[in-house]
Amino acid sequence: MNAIAMNWVAIGSLDDIPRRGARCVKSGDMTVAVFRTADDRVFALEDKCPHRNGPLSQGIVHDGCVTCPLHNWVISLETGQAQGADDGSVITVPVKLEDRRILISLEAAGAKAA
Repeated sequence: MNAIAMNWVAIGSLDDIPRRGARCVKSGDMTVAVFRTADDRVFALEDKCPHRNGPLSQGIVHDGCVTCPLHNWVISLETGQAQGADDGSVITVPVKLEDRRILISLEAAGAKAA
């Protein structure tokens, strides 16, 4: 098993993201979309739909998924996998909440992209 050391970076407060909304963080060439669900769970994905690279951060967050604003592909926030008949996936980024602070591991995201 390959263990990746996670260096957590605080990127803001849960209150910085509206419920069922997203905010973006840049990490090198990658833009990470950080999503907040209606029940205050937080997920982070590369901000690029696997279909045509649409900005997932501008999509509709619902039922643990985000719908791409370009062509309505539905992506699981937990796994990054396209749902239904669509095929593809997006990079997931480790994220956690400490109190109301959001932390992500950009190093782990970079390792997944490699």
